[in-house]
Amino acid sequence: MSRLPEIANPKRKAYPSDMSDAEWSVLQPLIPAGKGFGRPREVDFREILNAIFYVQRTGCQWEMLPHDLPPYTTVYFYFCKWHRKGIWQQMHDQLRADLRQKMGRTIDSSVAIADSQSVKTTEKRGGIYGFDGGKKVKGRKRHLVVDSQGLLIGVLVTEANASERLGAVVTLDEASDKLSRLEVVWVDQGYSGKKFAHAVQQVCGEPVRVEVIKRTSKSFEILPKRWIVERTFGWLNRYRRLSKDYELYCEMSEAMIYGAMIQLMLKRLAA
Repeated sequence: MSRLPEIANPKRKAYPSDMSDAEWSVLQPLIPAGKGFGRPREVDFREILNAIFYVQRTGCQWEMLPHDLPPYTTVYFYFCKWHRKGIWQQMHDQLRADLRQKMGRTIDSSVAIADSQSVKTTEKRGGIYGFDGGKKVKGRKRHLVVDSQGLLIGVLVTEANASERLGAVVTLDEASDKLSRLEVVWVDQGYSGKKFAHAVQQVCGEPVRVEVIKRTSKSFEILPKRWIVERTFGWLNRYRRLSKDYELYCEMSEAMIYGAMIQLMLKRLAA
């Protein structure tokens, strides 16, 4: 039996990255409504999203989209437009809230885990570019803050030589509206220090504490609580478009990460 999802366009064969009917029923209410005047919409937003998800999963260039999907110019137009209007983040945050409720949890988490990942770029991309001397990586750094389930709370993409502590504080500050119940932030030894803990308390509130999870040996070990954010990085690595940073602007890289998490949460909500 084929495991490929159903598709909106019966004239083409389904790709593994296509949304199923159940997934589309979850995401469709979050698509921006039309203005109610002017020329009626002619694009199929389900096919637009299928094309974006195809790029994220396969890592292909926009110009290399298969011809049975919408024109790449139209697909890229909506990808950029939804980024400028914050729609990717809005859809992501709503799906995250729905998924946490489905799991029997409150919408806002009382726990946050912060970490960063340095990734290569295909070339010197734009003005945001650097060298991470610790990990010997030329490119950019992804700062992630996730909840106790590994779901994304906030993301920030910077040059690779940016400070981990500063990136985490900025990410927490930008996501402060989703941290109303926050009690503790778990980090690794790279975030240790009183100044970082004080900055987190200024951003998130005085009761919030920072707990540093330290290694007990030099050999490999699975650190308690810290593995949660590492698993999230593993989820992102499944998407070939995120294997490196191919985007010219950091904001587009963040939109790609939100898109990947949207796909992951859709599968869980539709299951």
